Amino acid sequence: MNYQDINAKTIDRWIDEGWQWGKPISHETYLKALAGEWDVLLTPTKPVPHEWLGNLHDKKILGLACGGGQQMPIFAALGADCTVLDYSSRQIEMEHLVAQREQYTIRIIQADMTKPLPFDDGEFDIIFHPVSNCYVEDVRAIWKECYRVLKRGGYLLSGVDHYINHIVDENEKTIINSLPFNPLKNPEQMQQLQQSDSGVQFSHSLEEQIQGQLDTGFRLLNLYEDTNGEGRLHDLHIPTFLAMRSVK
Repeated sequence: MNYQDINAKTIDRWIDEGWQWGKPISHETYLKALAGEWDVLLTPTKPVPHEWLGNLHDKKILGLACGGGQQMPIFAALGADCTVLDYSSRQIEMEHLVAQREQYTIRIIQADMTKPLPFDDGEFDIIFHPVSNCYVEDVRAIWKECYRVLKRGGYLLSGVDHYINHIVDENEKTIINSLPFNPLKNPEQMQQLQQSDSGVQFSHSLEEQIQGQLDTGFRLLNLYEDTNGEGRLHDLHIPTFLAMRSVK
């Protein structure tokens, strides 16, 4: 079993245990979105500015590693032509559940984003990519595929990690790890993840996350920082995530 298979199965189990990022939106939240009252997240706590998305009517939007029935139903309610790709069976189930409940059309694909994306060149107007590449060893390959499947002038909205979470212990008080954090190359780091039931995660430098997009051809337009939403780093207002809006 490769590390992506491990992560998919881990996330499936987390959802069964009540993981917050696997809980689909309610019918009431969907109705509010239809009425123009909505928010979506790329990172744990700060809503994405509405102007980052603009008018979504008839826009082709890809939710990349974005299953769970949280963001895509909102975009569907706003008139977007939606596609979602995720490798978790349970996240995919949540997308089907909400789409059937609210009677909207969405293309739902179960696939691994570390592989070439099953889409044509220039197919999408927007890619919405919430925090998930912390579960992937090579993020630069993902940026290249995002660039390929976006139209010229299309937008990539991404939530990424700041790598700080990977250097501290579970109590977020002591620095215990060197960087990069790569459990495929460091058995001690893999043991930490197994003990905390955290799947297989990786740190990524800002060079990988930001310069990686720029090297691919994107132009960075906007960004903001966010915290974990809980824990000591959050209480100290230490940002651990970054949201970015880039254009092809």
